Amino acid sequence: MGDGDSLELFPSTGEPEDRSASPAHPTHPARPLAERMRPRNLDEVLGQDALLAPGAPLRTLIERGELPSLLLWGPPGTGKTTLARLLAGSPDSDFVPLSAVVAGIKDVRAVVADAERSRRLGRRTVLFLDEIHRFNRAQQDALLPHVEAGTITLVGATTENPSFEVIGPLLSRTRVFTLQALGFSDLVALLERALVDEERGLGTSGVEADPEAIRAVAEAADGDARRALGMLETAVAIHAASGNEGMLTPEAVRDAVGRRMLLHDRDREEHYNVVSAFIKSLRASDPDAALYYLARMLEGGDDPLFLARRLVVFASEDVSNAEPAALPLALAAYQTIERIGLPEGRLTLAQATTFLATAPKSNASMLALDRATEAVRQHGNAEVPMHLRNAPTGFMKEQGYGEGYQYPHDQPDTFVPDRNLPDALGEVEFYRPTRFGREEPIADRLAAWREKRRRADR
Repeated sequence: MGDGDSLELFPSTGEPEDRSASPAHPTHPARPLAERMRPRNLDEVLGQDALLAPGAPLRTLIERGELPSLLLWGPPGTGKTTLARLLAGSPDSDFVPLSAVVAGIKDVRAVVADAERSRRLGRRTVLFLDEIHRFNRAQQDALLPHVEAGTITLVGATTENPSFEVIGPLLSRTRVFTLQALGFSDLVALLERALVDEERGLGTSGVEADPEAIRAVAEAADGDARRALGMLETAVAIHAASGNEGMLTPEAVRDAVGRRMLLHDRDREEHYNVVSAFIKSLRASDPDAALYYLARMLEGGDDPLFLARRLVVFASEDVSNAEPAALPLALAAYQTIERIGLPEGRLTLAQATTFLATAPKSNASMLALDRATEAVRQHGNAEVPMHLRNAPTGFMKEQGYGEGYQYPHDQPDTFVPDRNLPDALGEVEFYRPTRFGREEPIADRLAAWREKRRRADR
């Protein structure tokens, strides 16, 4: 070979290099459908019109080139990673992705060092930190000075409520944008787009889908675009492997979907959202809604004893004396769950739920305790009246302890009109029974007794 010769293992054909032939390329057929179908611009993003429609807040910031440090909060599969990449797509920006699952302070420092060099060259560094809630307090603290100085523009993504998972100082230096789970029509549009897209989707597969099959995938995806595309890809693969010709059927979709898994972390926000809905439905006397949320928690794998404890608390807090049978029933449900567990215990939880939801409601006992507690805090250790004091010794009897006490069971109507509250409290009424259920006769009896005490005082 001469000096001007060069060794070419793959001689040039003169044609532009086809980068899509590389397995690392986003549209390579070996990559998952959800990866290939990532939106390439803001107009392709579905389901986030509140943020990205013309004139919407986030789109306005992007179009003005005023991207601040921000947090993208939303359920899985709503486009947080995609949106972060689109946000950092300007030519003068360097996009650096990190996952808080595997990254640490050392990785952040390396990014910051590169960002400082890039800044001197007039380039901005956008650090995308996925799963930012996985960073502990010290790791989040390490981001603060660099976000504040503008060395990096932080785009954090999280499925957890930032007010619980992100430290206050970092939260105050970022703007939070909430992404919503994709609606049914958005998922249908996404799936239909993937089926006909010949460059990135399944358009060259020759498979068409029954509209019912598309709807079945969209329904099973629970607002998660990644899950929807994954199920569609699996359904098409099963359809092709079975040698079937013609349309993709709902039956093939059911084979691909399998058993539906619910978003229900037992110690995260969604858990408490569903628990709150369960209790509030019971309180609203809506057994249908209460049963729905009970079923969601059971299907999501919640601890049945936790649910039984909540029913016991509800029986005292929200039903109370309006239906005195509520507490024994709730306690029986708890003990049944302890003894037999699931799946049989589901029936006990359902019985207790429907009983409590349809029982008359009263929070009078809870409010009475709140009022009494406030009186204790206001008056401190007010003196107990002498007739109520214990007198175990002769000396204490000589001091007047227990003097004048009348045993109510010795009275014709088992009632003594003596005043039992400390004098410092004056005339107060903590317990105010409602007129619902079995609390109504309690209210009548109590009103008569209080009137007798007032007359006796006078």
